[in-house]
Amino acid sequence: FLLRGYQQQDAHEFMRYLLDHLHLELQGGFNGVSRSVILQENSSLSASNKCCINGASTVVTAIFGGILQNEVNCLICGTESRKFDPFLDLSLDIPSQFRNKRTKNQESGPMCTLRDCLRSFTDLEELDETELYMCHKCKKKQKSTKKFWIQKLPKVLCLHLKRFHWTAYLRNKVDTYVEFPLRGLDMKCYLLEPENSGPESCLYDLAAVVVHHGSGVGSGHYTAYAAHEGRWFHFNDSTVTLTDEETVVKAKAYILFYVERQAKSGSDKL
Repeated sequence: FLLRGYQQQDAHEFMRYLLDHLHLELQGGFNGVSRSVILQENSSLSASNKCCINGASTVVTAIFGGILQNEVNCLICGTESRKFDPFLDLSLDIPSQFRNKRTKNQESGPMCTLRDCLRSFTDLEELDETELYMCHKCKKKQKSTKKFWIQKLPKVLCLHLKRFHWTAYLRNKVDTYVEFPLRGLDMKCYLLEPENSGPESCLYDLAAVVVHHGSGVGSGHYTAYAAHEGRWFHFNDSTVTLTDEETVVKAKAYILFYVERQAKSGSDKL
């Protein structure tokens, strides 16, 4: 991975590169072990150990580390397969029905919300013919369904909105406005075992937003909004300016950083 000259670089790719390599460096060097490890359903490891199964826990996994459960069901025999995957961020599709909604105030059609993107990520889906599941009971590839659950939420929840997609030979930008909450993002309905979570442990408040300005992946500019001591600031290269919440919520977010709420600070929920 190399940042070259004045070429446009992807902020999400850089963030993942930075977190992954920082995690490996803090472990004591590169050991070649993949960060995605399949765990057996009857594993006796705790959630915190599962999150760091590929090595010792670091400050990176302690802050950003969560766990997904990937559940696949064979539509022929009903066999269910589960695996657990550690994650440092979640990449969310912007549902196709909202892709022409470009501004917050545009009135044509319903508004796309962060909940729509999270629902698209966690909803049950039938895998297409190119993703047939190898069923161990049927002993061949079969049609199946897939669903994601969140088994463990991180302290800092990083949500990446997929604003770039391939059409034919071009990688285009999805310029849809996605409404997101400043406070009270409730993640409880996406948890595998919500009954085991406290009322505050599933609530998140926004801490920072990364925004891509421009028409495509090969051009444009990144800026960021971040909160500090109750005030919001806009970061544009070396320029930092004070801004307000109304400006922040109008941003076309590319990456959102939410911090787990530690104490009650309001009743707003997504």
